[in-house]
Amino acid sequence: MNSITKILKAETINSPRVTFEFMRALWHLRSLLGTFLVVFFVLCVAMFHFGAPVESATHARASFGGTIYFCGVTALTIGYGDIVATTGIGRALAVVLGLYGVLATGVTTAVAVFAVQRAAGRIPSNSPEKTPD
Repeated sequence: MNSITKILKAETINSPRVTFEFMRALWHLRSLLGTFLVVFFVLCVAMFHFGAPVESATHARASFGGTIYFCGVTALTIGYGDIVATTGIGRALAVVLGLYGVLATGVTTAVAVFAVQRAAGRIPSNSPEKTPD
């Protein structure tokens, strides 16, 4: 089989198998993901106390729930702008949240790609750290 037909060849991958492998990979990373969750909550508390987040429309101090919403939107790098940090510490925390969100998104994407590769049989199930050449 020549290289062009190898490239154009579409493989059929079992969707439940991909889901299983994704959940399996997440299970192996549970301590890392738990640490991500704790760090996110600590950043939310720090933002609430030191960042002085305010709602843009009313200029009223945001509630703790509004602060968690702001931190989530910032970590996902969406940034609606309806709640903003008003202090220098808050703006620095917003930058840290943005970098944190990029890291968390990258880890999630890597796990998803790993799951698809393993479900397709390109990575042997018995040794997850070895990759084929």
